[in-house]
Amino acid sequence: MNLSQFHLPEWVGLIEILVLACVYYYLILFFHGTRGAAVLTGLVVLLVTLIFLTNVFHLNTLSWILQHFTVYLVIAFVVIFQPEIRRALAELGKQPVFSGGAPYRGVVDDLAKAANMLSERKVGALIGIEREIRTRHIQESGTRIDSQLTPELLATIFYPHTPLHDGGVIIRDNRIVSAGCIFPLSQREELSKSLGTRHRAAIGLTEETDAVVVIVSEETGAISVAYRGRLSRGMDEPRLRRILNSILLRRRKMESRFSGARKWLDLSTAAVARTNEDSEASEDEATVFKDY
Repeated sequence: MNLSQFHLPEWVGLIEILVLACVYYYLILFFHGTRGAAVLTGLVVLLVTLIFLTNVFHLNTLSWILQHFTVYLVIAFVVIFQPEIRRALAELGKQPVFSGGAPYRGVVDDLAKAANMLSERKVGALIGIEREIRTRHIQESGTRIDSQLTPELLATIFYPHTPLHDGGVIIRDNRIVSAGCIFPLSQREELSKSLGTRHRAAIGLTEETDAVVVIVSEETGAISVAYRGRLSRGMDEPRLRRILNSILLRRRKMESRFSGARKWLDLSTAAVARTNEDSEASEDEATVFKDY
């Protein structure tokens, strides 16, 4: 082979190669760890197999169909990864922030106390903590309260037979904004059949927003936390404090809109773990939060 036949690309070509390499890299990170990864892998395997067969056996009609079918892959991509794409676009629209811990310092203590009270009495609860992606459409499905958050008030809302107990609560900036809200149910088919409506609603809200949701089971009194479409179950009050501190009170470096979107697109195990690092927590999200 004559090496003189190869020529280095010009600077424009190098830029194109760099851009394509970045696109492919983040596409791989985007696919890895999402619920549609298995579906997309199966689709790619099927297409590669069909293309190979058409080229080997000269199946012209099938080859023509495959060439025109690729146009619809974009639609399939949007359908399969719709929740992740929506969250990534929401991140692009967010302003850079320096620190997100201050508004949540009182929330962690009050939530942990309220969850423990409800757990001891086996009173079901669904509590969403709004962060930077607003949940106005969820709040409008319930009753507006706009009251200072206290453990006693939160426990009272979920007490059986009260008008607002059958629904979720939205908390923002240490205030109970709305109660009796309807959270969107997760449509993921791979979720465990043992999960009830509360847990599916909690996962559904965290799939659409960056909220953190605390769940108390009415049957067992077990405390769970949902975050970024994942669920951690069987918590006690100290562990709940650590997890909430890890998510809500960690120091946040100033990040651009594109780096924020990258964080949502990167759903690999290592990246998920990095998002929840905190000096008070020895666990990471890769082991605490699981797909059920």
